[in-house]
Amino acid sequence: MPQYLTTRELADLLRIGERKAYDLASSGEIPCVRAMGKLLFPKAEIIAWLNASRSGPQVAEPPLPPIVAGSHDPLLDWALRESGSGLATYYDGSFDGLNRLVERSAQAAALHIHETDGFNTRTLRETMGEAPVILYQIAHRQRGLLLAPGTSGISGFQDLKGRRIILRQDSAASQHLFDAELSAHDLTRDDLNALPVCARTEEELATALRDGKAEVGFGLGALARPNGLSFVHTHSERLDLAIWRRAVFEPPMQTLTRFLQSQRFRERAAELGGYDLTDLGQIHHNGASG
Repeated sequence: MPQYLTTRELADLLRIGERKAYDLASSGEIPCVRAMGKLLFPKAEIIAWLNASRSGPQVAEPPLPPIVAGSHDPLLDWALRESGSGLATYYDGSFDGLNRLVERSAQAAALHIHETDGFNTRTLRETMGEAPVILYQIAHRQRGLLLAPGTSGISGFQDLKGRRIILRQDSAASQHLFDAELSAHDLTRDDLNALPVCARTEEELATALRDGKAEVGFGLGALARPNGLSFVHTHSERLDLAIWRRAVFEPPMQTLTRFLQSQRFRERAAELGGYDLTDLGQIHHNGASG
């Protein structure tokens, strides 16, 4: 299900009629949002509302799977392997990671969602309310236009019309930001010569450019040098891990966070380039409810 439910989807979830769903919203009994003349229901808050209404004995929550979902980052991916944390990965973009966090099919999600007043925090709160999730900063990192070897004539988004480009999937925060930049430059995807398939990870994007499949992609500065690409820096962004609080204190995540604080991790970040670890470990959100 998406982050926001329609009246029909809510009715199906609760196994009630649509009229009853409208009545619950009108009486203020159920969390809802009115936008553009439509009623929408935040999925995470609906689930919290249902849990608050339960009776009977409290049953222990099932264990969270040892999976880190969300956005792919080459430095974090290296750390997950090198630390020996035992955490598996499922990378399909920040917004997919948030959904998996809500569904408890992952214990953490890597996020880099650009917001008008910062990164990640507002979107996490809108999606999960005050669920017991923390937002742990990994790094600030450089993002921009990666150019295939021999590509010239591109110094910014204004130069992308008609160029052969590789896009990311719609669940990737970088694709949301890229589409916003196109709009700001009076362009749409129709103005581009986009490949028919998208890159599911940052490394797939860089590899496609290195192999000459496209001229340009919106990717990470850290992947320019290892792949022999040119880089036009356009954005800086904050990469966070959103983690269910109970997972923070379990051995896999403890192993990872200890490794993130190590000199070895800092040396790897410097080797890749494009990362600023100044505020590594800062907590930007700490959900209150348990």
